[in-house]
Amino acid sequence: MRFVWFVLFSALLTAGPALMPRPAKMEPLSGAQKVDAAFRIAFQRAAAPRLQRAAARFLERLTAQTGIPLKRGPAASVGAANFIIDCAQTVDAPLTLEENESYRLQVNVEQTRLTSPTITGALRGLQTYLQLVEVSGKGFAAPSVIIEDSPRFPWRGLLIDVTSHFMPVPVIERTLDTMEAVKLNVFHWHLTDDQGFRVESKVFPKLHTLGTEGDFYTQAEIRHIVAYARDRGIRVLPEFDMPGHSGTWLIGYPELASAPGPYSIIHTFGVYDPALDPTNEAVYAFIDRLVAEMAGLFPDAYFHIGGDEVNGRQWKQNASIQAFIKQRGLKDEAGLQTYFNQRVLPILKKHGKRMMGWDEILHQDLPKDIMVEAWQNHESLAQAAQRGYKGLLSFGYYLDHLKLAGDYYAVDPVGGPAATLTAEQKKNILGGEACMWTEFISPETIDSRMWPKSAAVAERLWSPATVTDVADMYRRLDVVTHRLTFAGARHVTNYEPMLRRIAPFAPIDALRTLADTLDPTGIEHREVFQRYTQETELNRLVDAARGDSAVVRGLESDVREWLRAPTPEREAAIRRVLTAWRDNHARLLPHAPASALLAEFLPLSEDLARLGAAGLAAMDLLASRRADAAWAREQAPLLDRTAKVRLEVRMAAAQPVRLLVEGVSR
Repeated sequence: MRFVWFVLFSALLTAGPALMPRPAKMEPLSGAQKVDAAFRIAFQRAAAPRLQRAAARFLERLTAQTGIPLKRGPAASVGAANFIIDCAQTVDAPLTLEENESYRLQVNVEQTRLTSPTITGALRGLQTYLQLVEVSGKGFAAPSVIIEDSPRFPWRGLLIDVTSHFMPVPVIERTLDTMEAVKLNVFHWHLTDDQGFRVESKVFPKLHTLGTEGDFYTQAEIRHIVAYARDRGIRVLPEFDMPGHSGTWLIGYPELASAPGPYSIIHTFGVYDPALDPTNEAVYAFIDRLVAEMAGLFPDAYFHIGGDEVNGRQWKQNASIQAFIKQRGLKDEAGLQTYFNQRVLPILKKHGKRMMGWDEILHQDLPKDIMVEAWQNHESLAQAAQRGYKGLLSFGYYLDHLKLAGDYYAVDPVGGPAATLTAEQKKNILGGEACMWTEFISPETIDSRMWPKSAAVAERLWSPATVTDVADMYRRLDVVTHRLTFAGARHVTNYEPMLRRIAPFAPIDALRTLADTLDPTGIEHREVFQRYTQETELNRLVDAARGDSAVVRGLESDVREWLRAPTPEREAAIRRVLTAWRDNHARLLPHAPASALLAEFLPLSEDLARLGAAGLAAMDLLASRRADAAWAREQAPLLDRTAKVRLEVRMAAAQPVRLLVEGVSR
């Protein structure tokens, strides 16, 4: 298996620069710039402190990536430098939606020049250069090239829900580091929900003291993360969900509720009844004071109020609220939520914030300067844009569904129902956000659910609309996924420890062989498999498996090519993988009695062996040019069984074997 991956990885490296996102314009030149201990950086003009810190991080990352101890200080002069940064912005300024992120990067054999109008643009160019650096027979080097680049969309976000499962500060930091590496520029922080109120409030301390069990961010930690993100050209968007998903508000402040308490933290997941009372003036006074406090922590112009999944049950059962709806002519509970949003809007404006919410807030009575985030469907984004509202797409980018990177890559904010909009209407679509909801995610597994798939979303939001080749995306993604570890991502480094925990004394390569053939399923399957809570252990094979395996994809590609044009080399490569699958169960079986976590998945391990054997038998028949439709039909139960979701995973290994069996039946 290691040989197969080495061949695959070598082929990827020789197919051209594995840049992700792919730049807007790229012109290859001859030669390459050597990266060695003599590598020095210099600034063409005075550099703001944020740019100086970025240059220092760049050198640290280049050192980690190459293993070459590079000197941190700038070169004595521009002429003595290998890498020159020419940034027109010499005085730092707050990050905005309108930030100019363009840059020009010219890599020559002797010297590289990075030119940008802003500090943020320079940050983006530095990350591109890091992706250019590769090892070769002559050491580390960056190919000579001219790149002129700028993003397609100004809003390229990643949401992390820290309420379902709390994510400590180091998780957030390494996420921001990895976001910078792929040019994502908005960190959407889902901070409050029925499972936790994760921000320290000195004005209303019962929010975090009673709304969590000790897992919250202090105000000092909030300020640190905001500054940490800003250094990386990333804006921080806070989300305080209201009027629904507000159960943790009401534990300490039940007078704000639409129904009598008492309230408590909800440790399970779903849509629940607790909601703020929009008819209570005290609610708006509370929100006013809370927003005033939070505005001091979060400087961004936008403030996300959530607004999703208000089931209205408490409102329907409250006679006073129903009378209010009737008196105001609000028609129904949806009208009451619009009334609530209308009351909250001037509060946000008072504190210098613009309202943003999920697509449930979209209503003609709200002004056009609100921002709508479409999560329910693509149509709601198209409708918002058509009506003159600015909007983002998160529908189709939900990482907790654990789709393949190619599936996320196929979703375009101005595609689908938005494709028929006029050019002016399309300008209202500002980009999109990948969303990492954490009902079934822990600090240990979150990286494998975000990366490298978020890089595919990042490319969709940065690169030109014409960049759509899925095969080329995967070619580059399979290289970038390992580079992201140098940026701090732990989707690779956490894999082996999680597998070893499952069966400490089993051969690690055998555990990896099984896990690499499994695609873990997302929320739609996990929430019905068992009753999960915040206390449920997330240590099973479904949690360790990363999915979208390069090994399985490589095998499927080899099978398709071999069926089309057989060669001995490709046949040998296919047989090596199938043989490893066939023999793997026998290697794991002796270790199952000592591990319940391994024993649970023995049926899948056994089926992997059967798939390997079936694939080898099919190759024997195909190599001898014998069609055997009866034999192919006999494999149907195995192929059908392994294609179904079992134990919250799909057996990705089934597809390449199915192709071989189908070849026999022809």
